[in-house]
Amino acid sequence: MLIDVLQTLIDGLSAGASYALLGVGFTLMFGVMRRLNLSYGATLMVGGYLGALLAARAGGVLPGGVLAVLAAVVTVAGATLAGLYVERLCFAPLRERSRVAAMVSSFAVWMQLEALATLLLPLHTNPYPVPFDLVPIDIAGLTVRPEHVLTFAVAACAALLLHRMLARSRFGLALRTLSDSEAAAQAVGIDAHRTALLAFLLASAVGGIGAWLVLAADQQVTPMFGMWSTLKGLIAMMLGGLGSVRGAIVGGLLLGLVEACGQALYGPQVRELLAYGLLFLVLVVRPGGLYGRAEVELDLAARERL
Repeated sequence: MLIDVLQTLIDGLSAGASYALLGVGFTLMFGVMRRLNLSYGATLMVGGYLGALLAARAGGVLPGGVLAVLAAVVTVAGATLAGLYVERLCFAPLRERSRVAAMVSSFAVWMQLEALATLLLPLHTNPYPVPFDLVPIDIAGLTVRPEHVLTFAVAACAALLLHRMLARSRFGLALRTLSDSEAAAQAVGIDAHRTALLAFLLASAVGGIGAWLVLAADQQVTPMFGMWSTLKGLIAMMLGGLGSVRGAIVGGLLLGLVEACGQALYGPQVRELLAYGLLFLVLVVRPGGLYGRAEVELDLAARERL
């Protein structure tokens, strides 16, 4: 019984680590621009499709390990470039205008990117290369899979580097200042447009790392990955609190644990229902999320009235 509980916790934390990176990407975008990017998952899907396309074209030429590394680089770079396309098309021209217009335009680009991905690889399910092919290790009755170790290690390193950059670098200071007040940021000489663009690219790259971890574990990519990653990242952000990077990490881990426990107890059909039930419960008890503040909703409402 104890072994089963520990195994469920390991599986949940592994999935939650990738959810956390997806949530952090959403948080960086929303925290700076106060706008919701509905095409976030689609940009990650494009990166995944480019990695799968590389594997399909060069699978018989390059060694498996080299191919997996190149696919990871292409996935993150492709997601970042797709994010740049979305930012230039949907958010930069509408920075001083309605949030609704930016959100609707990002939804339109989502459909565009999904159509592009299906043109690149017409099959519904496409294989994605894995970094290594090792046999799971049994430790005292627990099964430790290589993808679990990879996910934990990469997600932890990415989170630590991101925290260090936000807390100690000039860019991190500019980002936090802009997130608190655009007027204050401009008053001290911060280029708000450039900082917002860099934040968007950083968010896309972090999300691309999370997408790579998920795709490498699943060993496949489908057009539904855009919708899936958007929902997981959005739920992780809302659980943790709007604009809170630490909250997005905690929210992602919590989401992974709830899904794993729900699947172990009630099966995969109930897993998603429990995840949405958790989100509803958290938002009822703490509308700003676990690490959010009640002022977040007041601030958003005040901005909408301007």
